[in-house]
Amino acid sequence: MDIKDFLQKISTTPGVSGYEDGVAEIVAAEFKKYCHQVNRDALGNVIALKRGTDNGSDRMKIMLAAHMDEIGLMVSKIEKGGFLRISPVGGIDPRSLLNQEVLVHGKKDCSGVIGAKSPHILEPEEMNKGVKMDKLYIDLGLSEEKVTEVVSVGDIITIRRDFVSLGEQMVAGKAMDDRAGVAVVLQCLQELQGLKHSADVFAVATVQEEVGVRGAIVSSYGVAPDIGIAIDVCHGDMPGVPDYKTSVLGKGTVITTGPNIHPIIYKRLKETAEEYRIPYQADTAPGPTGTDAWALQISRQGIATGLVSIPLRYMHTSVELLNMEDIKHSARLLARFIAAQKIDELKELMECY
Repeated sequence: MDIKDFLQKISTTPGVSGYEDGVAEIVAAEFKKYCHQVNRDALGNVIALKRGTDNGSDRMKIMLAAHMDEIGLMVSKIEKGGFLRISPVGGIDPRSLLNQEVLVHGKKDCSGVIGAKSPHILEPEEMNKGVKMDKLYIDLGLSEEKVTEVVSVGDIITIRRDFVSLGEQMVAGKAMDDRAGVAVVLQCLQELQGLKHSADVFAVATVQEEVGVRGAIVSSYGVAPDIGIAIDVCHGDMPGVPDYKTSVLGKGTVITTGPNIHPIIYKRLKETAEEYRIPYQADTAPGPTGTDAWALQISRQGIATGLVSIPLRYMHTSVELLNMEDIKHSARLLARFIAAQKIDELKELMECY
C-alpha cells in the first residue's frame, strides 16, 4: 500500500488508548507483507519480525517502536435530556474540543457534536475564561430514551475528522501522533526489501503510549532487543513558538540526543544520515523524552535506545499537520541504519563507551 494511503487509512480509523483493535488489524495486515511473522501480545501490541541474514541464533535484534493509540474521550455520565458528559483519555486540551464533531462508539456508532453555552448567554464573569472539560457536553440530537438505548457510561469517543492534503506534501488530520510513526516503520520495512541486513528487525506498533507508554514497556521486555529505536513526532515550526522549541517541517527527520538516548546510537544515526545524504535535524531532550524511548531504555538490563521524530504542528488536536517527505526521510534513515549494523562491531563500541 502507498504510504500516504496507509496513513490516511489508519489516521481516520478509531483507536483510543486501550481500544486500538481496528488500527491494529490494518497495521498487522500491512506488516505481514514484509515480515516473516506477525502477532499481538496480551496487551494488544502488534509485533512483527523480519529475520536477518546472519546464520545461527546469535543475530542482533533491533526493535522499532511507534505507538498506534490516539487521545480521545469517554462517556462519564448521561444527563437529563440525553446529553453526554465526557472525560479525557490521554492529554486532551479542552480548548481544542469546543464545536468538534465526534463519534460515540456505543452499541452502534453515533454522530454528535461537542457543545457549550453560546457567547450570547454567557455570564459576564465567564466571558474571558477558557472552557473547562466539565462544562463541555456531547449532543447526539436524540431523546434521552434513544440515547440510553445505544450509549453507556464508559463508551469511547473519537473526534470525527477527514484526512486532508494541503499543498504538494503537507497532510493534516487526527492521530498523526503517532500513526505517522507507524507509517515510518512500514516504509522502513518496504525499504529493507531491497537491502541486506544481518539483524533481526522487530517492527512494533505499541498500544497505550498516551496513558503511560504501557505497550512499549511490555513489548520491549518481551523482545529484549540489543537496540531499540522509538519513532514519534516532535513540535513543528509555527507562529508564536520559539525556534529552539521546534523543528522545521520538510527539512528532514529529527534525531534526538540526551540522557534518554544512548550516545553511540545517536552518533550512528547521524553518521548514517550524513553518509547517505538524508536530510536531518538535531534535537535535545534533557530529561525523559515522553515517548516510547523512555520505556525502551529501562527495559530489563537496559537497552541502547535512539529516537527519530517527525516534525508536527498542532500536536494533540484533530488538525495535526506534517510533511510526507519527513516520513520518507525517516524511513530511509532507519533502513540504512539497520543494514549497516554488525553485532561484533556494536558490542566492541559499547564496551569502549
